[in-house]
Amino acid sequence: MRLSSSAKVTLRIFAGLVMAAIYLPLMLVVLNSFNATTSGAFPITEFTTDWWSAAFQNEGVREALWTSLRVAAAATVIALVLGTMIAFALSRYEFFGKNTVNLLVVLPIALPGIVTGVALNNTFKTVLEPLGIGLGLFSVIVGHATFCIVMVFNNVQARLGRINRGLEEAAMDMGANTVKTFFSVTFPSFRSAFVAGGLLAFALSFDEIVVTTFTAPPGTETLPIWIFNNMARPNQAPVVNVIAAVLILVSMIPVYLSQRLTGDDKK
Repeated sequence: MRLSSSAKVTLRIFAGLVMAAIYLPLMLVVLNSFNATTSGAFPITEFTTDWWSAAFQNEGVREALWTSLRVAAAATVIALVLGTMIAFALSRYEFFGKNTVNLLVVLPIALPGIVTGVALNNTFKTVLEPLGIGLGLFSVIVGHATFCIVMVFNNVQARLGRINRGLEEAAMDMGANTVKTFFSVTFPSFRSAFVAGGLLAFALSFDEIVVTTFTAPPGTETLPIWIFNNMARPNQAPVVNVIAAVLILVSMIPVYLSQRLTGDDKK
């Protein structure tokens, strides 16, 4: 379909406005992290790096960062294992209720985070706490894993659908057992999708705040929770901007790498 010159210009203007609406506020956060004033005034008249130094020396920030890294890493590992296993089960086998299972696997990513958070909070408090498993780091990891699994599942399942099964059969005809065939033929075929799904899961977990609010016990803060709790404190506003700028960078890296990995496979 050919577009007229006026249509192309209109589309470019519209795309530019959309990009500006998305990224200008993010740029403002980064700029304010270097603003010498605590009020966040714009335009910036004096730049400083003092807030960056204060942020990395803040004990609460360091603890929250360590908590976020542990939760994201654990949730990603769980998602990689379970997401890949479910993807194989649904891609390679036929069984009763297959479509229903597929729907139930992807449903958590579509549900509002507050619904998932309330459901998990009730489960831990009313069912698991009497058994000795209350709210803690484990509950936060479980909450994050529920939607991280979807990231891995979608990536791996899409790739498995494009794998040439004849290569696996040829490897087994030449004497390779199931395990050797998997690691020599099957896994390399979906490895980039596996890694891309893990990167997206890590980024999603690292930035999560709604589910964390309902599954974390009092006193436990991830980095997004720390930002939320300190936004209303005037003396912490510049430090919050610094942490938000760091989160922007941390979120961009895995998303960019994931895009490169999945993009390379399409060439």
